[in-house]
Amino acid sequence: MSMGAMLIRLREEKGLTQADVAAKLGIKRARYNAWENNIAKPRVAMLNQLANFYGVNPDFLLGFESHTPLPEWATSRDKRDFKKMLEEDEVVMFDGVPISDVGKQRVMDVLTGLFWEAKQMNKRKKK
Repeated sequence: MSMGAMLIRLREEKGLTQADVAAKLGIKRARYNAWENNIAKPRVAMLNQLANFYGVNPDFLLGFESHTPLPEWATSRDKRDFKKMLEEDEVVMFDGVPISDVGKQRVMDVLTGLFWEAKQMNKRKKK
């Protein structure tokens, strides 16, 4: 999913307009519009502001991470295992047809939540 698509999704989840977000960030709406339409990319400082505003990691905006936050209890080994699972570069199919990038991101978001839930349950069993 492109950064622009992610920005649109996050903005719509908050029920905001482009003008609302631009005003809160102290920029012109046209600049924010350019980011959502993948015409331009924000600089690093603004990328961090966007991430803080939307409550996500900058890596998520860049497409490197899922929207589902990592649990506080996850160890570095847990994170490594999960990253390895996500990095498998196989085509995701449904009924023999590759799913779209948006569909794949939705599947990944669901898998992220399920993965961390299963990890937490396994850790409780060990105690």
